[in-house]
Amino acid sequence: MFSSLKSSPVVSRALRTQFVMQRLQSSTAGALASMKGRHFLSIDELSNDELNGLLQLSHEYKETYGGSSIKNTEAPKPLTGDSLAMIFQKRSTRTRVSSETGMFLLGGHALFLGPSDIQLGVNETMKDTALVLSRFNSVLLARVYAHSDVTELAEHATVPVINALSDRHHPLQTLADLMALQQHFGDVKGKTLAWVGDGNNVLHDLMYGATKLGMNLRIATPTGYEPNPEVLQITEGLVKENGTVEIVSTTDASEAVAGADVVVTDTWVSMGQEDEYAKRVAEFDGYQVNSKLMSQANPGAVFLHCLPRHQEEVADEVFYSDASLVFPEAENRMWTVMAVIAAQLGKL
Repeated sequence: MFSSLKSSPVVSRALRTQFVMQRLQSSTAGALASMKGRHFLSIDELSNDELNGLLQLSHEYKETYGGSSIKNTEAPKPLTGDSLAMIFQKRSTRTRVSSETGMFLLGGHALFLGPSDIQLGVNETMKDTALVLSRFNSVLLARVYAHSDVTELAEHATVPVINALSDRHHPLQTLADLMALQQHFGDVKGKTLAWVGDGNNVLHDLMYGATKLGMNLRIATPTGYEPNPEVLQITEGLVKENGTVEIVSTTDASEAVAGADVVVTDTWVSMGQEDEYAKRVAEFDGYQVNSKLMSQANPGAVFLHCLPRHQEEVADEVFYSDASLVFPEAENRMWTVMAVIAAQLGKL
């Protein structure tokens, strides 16, 4: 069980992996049976069992397909004959590479559809695009600006849809974050997660997911950059359901980090907000995650950032330190999107 693992550095990676794999490997398929044919738009749409099931499957996929543990030609190919259409309104490194590579590892095929590749938004509506692509592809993945775009895609698609990022939610990132924390700590229940930065889409799903796993939240944002009120209200309900500590909300980064086991930040200026760069950097003064800020967290605290990062958000002394999990976190984008696609198709 995860609860058998401690955060001590003497616990070997192999032992942590062994416990992860043994915990509920046999029950993964049962936990995810209800996801077959469903859309994946935000973490709050998942039951606790489904969230845990996706994370378990992600660990299993890393064990099966990662490193040199098995030759790719010998690994199972459950998605042979399936295809993933990837609609990208916004560019990305991790989302595109993880999704394309993950589909290949599972035996499927991924198609990248950028703004100049299809008629979407030029001569064709989202509804018509959804109806057409559904006839060609097994799953649709969309990385968009407005959340209404991905919900409209899901409304009209006849195959499962994955929200790969919108201005309100980023559920795939939360799965990767939580997987990285499980890899490091084992069981994360009772751990405290501090967010320092913009109350944005990345935070929204992390609030849901962390609370569902029993973590406590401490959130620091400048005035005017708080998380969405509806998201906060939903999370407060999850706090009661899961018996976690009341959310701490503050404008003081040091207050949020005090007593934290995990410190997370994200970009202060997202794509489409470039004209606000100077204003935002000034208003986020004092929010850089550096050694001084990390020293106020609990001993052994770790750092997460979904990337790409900028120097003003986190200092090199933290970003490249032993406390940083940013690169395992990035790698986990592949294992987790593989798990989502396989669960949606019922082909685990």
